Amino acid sequence: MNRNSMSQTELAKRWSISQRTLERWRSLGWGPTYHKMGGRVIYMTRDVEAYEAQTAMRSTSEHCRVIAAGGQS
Repeated sequence: MNRNSMSQTELAKRWSISQRTLERWRSLGWGPTYHKMGGRVIYMTRDVEAYEAQTAMRSTSEHCRVIAAGGQS
């Protein structure tokens, strides 16, 4: 991989979550945009960074509103 993209393994390590969590999120339509190339899942770094910025919260009450509205956390 180059610095413009990362594998599922690399993203899981970056966020300290399991690869299985990323797989589940993809099936639910959650998480950053990804590309599937020859059976491999690739995340573009710019998409990961945009998702990280989009999910930033200032308080726990914001988090609750997002979940209550049916959004993703």
